[in-house]
Amino acid sequence: EGQLVESGGGLVHPGGSLKLSCTASGLPFGSYDMNWVRQAPGKGSEWVSGIDRRAETYYMSSVKGRFTISRDNTKNTVYLQMNNLPPEDTGMYHCAGRRSIGTLVAGTDQSWYHAWGQGTPVTVSE
Repeated sequence: EGQLVESGGGLVHPGGSLKLSCTASGLPFGSYDMNWVRQAPGKGSEWVSGIDRRAETYYMSSVKGRFTISRDNTKNTVYLQMNNLPPEDTGMYHCAGRRSIGTLVAGTDQSWYHAWGQGTPVTVSE
């Protein structure tokens, strides 16, 4: 259902910043809760952040104060501004959308979501 395309990943030094973008097509973006889920090498998936259709935001504890999620419904795009990055934030960052039920419900598996992007890689390293 629909398509999500991420961009903005790359290689950054510890303490650096990146801004990820995810643009949706073929789905009613304004009715979707949007999330970022990451997969680190050798580790399981982690839900990182979400924003519901009303723009209420949610974060995993380790990124609070460093990451900011936002959305622009006029552009069908969700963003993740990531600051002060440590190596532990390395991973493939997937954009994931789920039809809103009124409250954002986070998940770590692709099967939980109605739309899933291919991901953009983030590497934090010297």
